[in-house]
Amino acid sequence: MPQPLPPRRTDRRGLLLALAALPLARPFAAHAQAFDLAQLMRLLAQVQSGQATFTEQRHSSVLDRPVESTGRLSFQAPDRFTRETLKPRSESISVVGNEVTLRQGSRSRTVQLDSVPEAAVIVEAIRGTLTGNREAIERHFDAQVGGGPNGWQLLLAPRDAGLRKLVVQVAIQGRQSAPREITISMADGDYSVMRITPI
Repeated sequence: MPQPLPPRRTDRRGLLLALAALPLARPFAAHAQAFDLAQLMRLLAQVQSGQATFTEQRHSSVLDRPVESTGRLSFQAPDRFTRETLKPRSESISVVGNEVTLRQGSRSRTVQLDSVPEAAVIVEAIRGTLTGNREAIERHFDAQVGGGPNGWQLLLAPRDAGLRKLVVQVAIQGRQSAPREITISMADGDYSVMRITPI
């Protein structure tokens, strides 16, 4: 069974991403039946669209306490993903293909996803998992799968050496076709945990 990397603390200032950084993985029961990436992606790809609420805690060495946010997630295969934060302030990130639109209040801007590689790796991890896109996952990550359909864990490490200096690992846990928890571990020791509740 693959094990997620433990969050590390350092004194270096963390990279502040507007995108999600997510949950701490827990070990699975020893009796869980192992299955592979192909089986997991087929299971996830059965759901072509979905919505969920989330609660996220971001931990940073430059802050005295975690920053908590809540909001909604939605996706539609093959390549649409939206994260709408409701608290502590209203903002949203919408991704369609290689285009990312960020909105905060009445302001918005659109950028190309591949122009921000450290954000792209997080988007591809989340979007690729939600849509069951095996090709995208294998193109961007070294992937390890543990558990079985009723309780699985997917550990993703960026293939690009430069990106590994920013994002060490994305750990995703779920049941059947529903991811329930995502942890993003940054190279400087900062991390975030997102817990997801399907609507």
